Amino acid sequence: MDKHQITLDQKRHSLSHILAEAVLEMFPDAKLGIGPTIDNGFYYDFELPRTLIPEDLPILEKKMKQFIRQNQTFEHHTEPADKAIEFYHAAKQPFKAELISDLKTKGETEVGFYKSGKFVDLCKGPHVDSTSQIQENAFKLDRIAGAYWRGDEHRPMLQRIYGLAFDTREELDKYLELRKEAERRDHRKLGKELDLFSFSDNVGPGLPLWHPKGTILVEELERLAKEEEFKAGYVRVRTPHITKGKLYELSGHLSHYKASMFPPMKLDGEKEEYYVKPMNCPHHHMIYSASPKSYRDLPLRYAEYGTCYRFEDSGALFGLMRVRSMQMNDAHMYCTEDQFEQEFIGVTQMYLRYFKLFGIDKYVMRLSLHDPKELGKKYIDEPVLWKHTEEMVRRAMKKAKVNTVEVPNEAAFYGPKIDIEVFSSIGREFTLATNQVDFAVPKRMNLVYTDEKGQEKHPLVIHRAPLGTHERFIGFLIEHFGGAFPTWLAPVQVAILPVAEVHEKYAEEVRKMLFEQNIRVELYKATDSLGKRIRHAEMQKIPHVLVLGDTEKKAKSVTVRDRKTKEQKTLKLASFVKKVVEEVTERTLN
Repeated sequence: MDKHQITLDQKRHSLSHILAEAVLEMFPDAKLGIGPTIDNGFYYDFELPRTLIPEDLPILEKKMKQFIRQNQTFEHHTEPADKAIEFYHAAKQPFKAELISDLKTKGETEVGFYKSGKFVDLCKGPHVDSTSQIQENAFKLDRIAGAYWRGDEHRPMLQRIYGLAFDTREELDKYLELRKEAERRDHRKLGKELDLFSFSDNVGPGLPLWHPKGTILVEELERLAKEEEFKAGYVRVRTPHITKGKLYELSGHLSHYKASMFPPMKLDGEKEEYYVKPMNCPHHHMIYSASPKSYRDLPLRYAEYGTCYRFEDSGALFGLMRVRSMQMNDAHMYCTEDQFEQEFIGVTQMYLRYFKLFGIDKYVMRLSLHDPKELGKKYIDEPVLWKHTEEMVRRAMKKAKVNTVEVPNEAAFYGPKIDIEVFSSIGREFTLATNQVDFAVPKRMNLVYTDEKGQEKHPLVIHRAPLGTHERFIGFLIEHFGGAFPTWLAPVQVAILPVAEVHEKYAEEVRKMLFEQNIRVELYKATDSLGKRIRHAEMQKIPHVLVLGDTEKKAKSVTVRDRKTKEQKTLKLASFVKKVVEEVTERTLN
């Protein structure tokens, strides 16, 4: 194989073998697990005579580099499965023997091996031809973690060594710097520093508490969505936080989502069980069915910022990204089949407007399809409707000129959907929201309208949430902006810093003028040094920091400190107020 044909995945796979070779030299009695590649490198699992410590990693890394310099070749050969099992039993490698036994039960009679230096490993490849094709400074052993053998908590706990690997040292350095930046932008870290939200053991895991500044973010997003939805012809509804279980039985959610729902409540004097709601759609369907509908009423768009509750596994909870209490930018659109394409395109265009507003330059829209083999189990058993609605979504996205990536077996149980993946300003990927088609539940819940001929028909329903949940989207925005929100979204938009006590009267005039324009402003009185107050305002990532002294007081001006460059610029007070008001009303990214 030509040197230039070697792939990064081959290099990473080969490095996992070289790591195992180094571990065996350090711990001859080590038991080997598996060593696959991952998105940023590789890992290998081991059962070892002692617990690894971080100081072991540079020692192992040094051994790996020695093996690379030896120009070891990777040689492939096969062995009969029975012989290979005997070999690994004799070598006291039970995990490898187990893997081959499983392959044998699946009908494999021969298994593949790769040899590099003195190390031989069960593997189907491919690998580099020789270690000379790997840059020894383009990889780094990263961290140590625990991992149950084959992911089973009842099996032995192994030690996993993770490694990073790229084609060049420059790519590795770039990745490490991006990771440091991601750590600096971590929404959990910034959420605490900026006093946005917290969690309390007295309240419960996954149940966020929004502080005053975080609540401003929530309400600004809600205001934005309400304005956009009003212009798009949505009407707002409100529904309760609890409901009888029979509603979710009727919709079909109980059988599909019960494992993710909080346990039912049995109330005195009530025969039926109640649930806190995990989604809004069945409630909206009840509003739809509360009065007769005609084709003249459609399309009908119900929107609600409804709070929902889902009993996520405690191990899956992660800051605002995975919670048990969430406020959804939810809406359900009831339409005829003829109206579907226009409605679906309208929702897609709303997503694109939001992407532009928040400076989201990279995104992926995934068309999640059903798996015919799962009909009647994971999906509603309507094969004709599945094919028909999937094709309708394809046509709509093509007409909207939005590229999609098709993904099988990821649809909702009631229809196909578009899953939206967005990338932050530093390239981190986030799952934002979904745009779903529902052809099954309207029939199941007897949602009807009367057509032009006076016949009853079931509408199609589009479930959409362009801003996802407040929790997840704000978590994304914190990391996307690094906490330095645009003026319209910032919890504090202007900080006023009088140089000395004598300037506080003018500072109060400025504060009042801004306040009367609905600008969120804080006055930092001269109780601390000016430098300390400037640093505090910068730590809070306030968009506009005003410094007011004798010159500004006399000229009715303000000196504005730039958040990014730290440069200062003096403006007339009226000009500054006009500028800030424009940034807020136009929702500029500034």
